[in-house]
Amino acid sequence: MKGTASPIHTAVAIIPSPNLLWRFKMILFLIWGFGCCKIGWDSVMRMSVDLRDLFLYEAFLYYNPLLLVTMMVWIWGVNLWVFSQGSVNYAKIFDLDQNHLTHNEIWKAISFPDFFLADILTSMAKVFSDLERSVCRMVHRQVATIAWFEADSICGSHSKAIPLVLVFPYLCRLLQCLRQYKDTKEKTSLLNALKYSTAVPVIFLSALKYDVSPDSWISIYRPLWLLSSVINSLYSFYWDVTRDWDMSAFSRIFKFNRPNFCSNLLYGRQGFYFWVIGSNLILRCAWTYKLSAHLRHNYITVFTFTALEMLRRFQWIFFRVENEWTKMTKSSFQIAMGEIPIEEQQLLASTNHVV
Repeated sequence: MKGTASPIHTAVAIIPSPNLLWRFKMILFLIWGFGCCKIGWDSVMRMSVDLRDLFLYEAFLYYNPLLLVTMMVWIWGVNLWVFSQGSVNYAKIFDLDQNHLTHNEIWKAISFPDFFLADILTSMAKVFSDLERSVCRMVHRQVATIAWFEADSICGSHSKAIPLVLVFPYLCRLLQCLRQYKDTKEKTSLLNALKYSTAVPVIFLSALKYDVSPDSWISIYRPLWLLSSVINSLYSFYWDVTRDWDMSAFSRIFKFNRPNFCSNLLYGRQGFYFWVIGSNLILRCAWTYKLSAHLRHNYITVFTFTALEMLRRFQWIFFRVENEWTKMTKSSFQIAMGEIPIEEQQLLASTNHVV
């Protein structure tokens, strides 16, 4: 009959929208999370001081890596959402449109996604060291059985495994740069490898504090550690701004005369660029705190600095990925306009996945 809604239309009308369901789930999750935290905190506050400190240390040690990994995944999701709202084709940059990997792609030269993932792992070096401590304590059955300062002598800052775990992501990134130089013969790859090698003395000089006399540490090794820390921080900052982000484009952006390839995200917002550059310098220097085992005693401070490093990496991703997209689009534009000779086009096509 005319004017009567069909059963299909009625069924469709009563189905809630996906956005409404998502918001409802988020609200339930927040309520549940807040309730659990409130109940747990009230229980902890009723403990004695010694027992409370032990409990908080144990909880931090085992849940800290999982919390930080979850945080990194969430902020990576924010990165992708921002890219999807703009003109940066992140799917093409990371080769996400391919259906499968062949053996040739597995064995070829290192590509941008490999570099990108390894860079993120360097920001999570502290997470790996905490995970190693957790496994060590479980293997030695030191879970909430003795005071944490006693357990720390075996599975803590004194452990020989700590510097090895901290340096592992940097060694991986260094080897990637050497492999890139082997494939492309670009000297820039060697300079990039040198940057990652500067983190090695910071890590191992710090670990030497537990193996040398106090006088030797103060007179010899601590000055060397400070010098290596300054070199690592400033070199890494220089590389972020001039290489990963391309400072030459920043100088043009600050003039605001015309749109630029590298100004898609924040064009015309000069203050954001100054904030990103300034905060990157400060947090690069602060990263030394987490690479140095002899400084990592206050676990709340360590967690805060590690979270700040992930936020630094979060803002680094925007400019690094956009800079890579700029290179790809500029090369495609030059090829389309015939500005690159045929011989160079063929060479570019053969090394496209290498660089």
